[in-house]
Amino acid sequence: MYIQISRLILVAVLILSTFPIANSQATATPQPQRRRIVGSSSSSPTQDQKPAVSQSEPDADIVRVETNLVNTLFTAVDKDRHFITSLRAEDIRIFENDVPQPVSIFERETDRPLSLAILIDTSESQVGVLADEKRAALAFVDQVIRPDVDQAAIISFTGEPKIEQALTNDLAKLHRAIERVTRGLSAQNQYRQANDLEPLSKEEDSTGYTGIWDAMWETIDNHVSHAPENTRRAVILLSDGDDTSSTIKRQNVIDMAVKTNVVVYSIGIRDEEFPEGKLDSGALKKVSDHTGGRAFFPKLPEELKLAFAQIDQELRSQYLVGYSPTNAAHDGSYRRIRIEILNPELRKGKVRLLYREGYYARKD
Repeated sequence: MYIQISRLILVAVLILSTFPIANSQATATPQPQRRRIVGSSSSSPTQDQKPAVSQSEPDADIVRVETNLVNTLFTAVDKDRHFITSLRAEDIRIFENDVPQPVSIFERETDRPLSLAILIDTSESQVGVLADEKRAALAFVDQVIRPDVDQAAIISFTGEPKIEQALTNDLAKLHRAIERVTRGLSAQNQYRQANDLEPLSKEEDSTGYTGIWDAMWETIDNHVSHAPENTRRAVILLSDGDDTSSTIKRQNVIDMAVKTNVVVYSIGIRDEEFPEGKLDSGALKKVSDHTGGRAFFPKLPEELKLAFAQIDQELRSQYLVGYSPTNAAHDGSYRRIRIEILNPELRKGKVRLLYREGYYARKD
């Protein structure tokens, strides 16, 4: 009798186990996935920032808000090269590919952090002026770089660039880097020069050559373009502009600078007693004009110091203008920018505006 009852209980347990048991987690209503809003500036010439997707939400949808805002900085100077700091939004008009654009932002920029690279040519055409360049660069660093805000890099070059100091806000490191800069010609090529022999090939010894555009590409691509996007990025080039060995074209450097929002200031200088080569003012002016900078051609040490002082003033006396382009296509095309003076009094005073001449639209 006992065995029969046990068998009946076992059968009952097996039958009940085939039915589902109510569970609060199994029957709960599924929660919808959260949607995050990620802003992006589709027409800004600066590099796009990739939104970080939370690892806890691998399948979350991302909705992009396209602001399409193009920002550009410009400087206003009168006929005597004095900076004008009292412009208003109604004093100017901006064009993209000759089409007027509605201005969304207009403000004076005075305290934007700076990210600068001083790029020093140490080839033989610079030997006689190198000491003056170093003194002016030291004074510029002391006057301009605010250790808690700005940063600078020091790079020298002959046929190849040499990183004396990467971007830093440490004034002592910048001082030591500038003081380290010396004549770039190697002992081997110095011997060959003294004996009227041709320099070694660039593959054997690059110090007998001048690769301005290669050095500038390195400076922008690996240093200045990686500075925070809210900083004013600039390269100050000290050279005669006489390139003898670059593999990268000057126009490629200009395009790189425009795409990464880097302005180039050129200081055209050379040892007048050096018999070979020339001062290529046209090349220096082109790279500066197309990136929104300016070229200087000092002949005396005092004029060199003045050039650095004017660059300092210009970096601190700028305006920011922003607009949403009427051409909203994300086609990666180059768009020409033109800013003109509307105020008749300012036009009469021959006010000149300095700015980059275009940008590359974002490409989807």
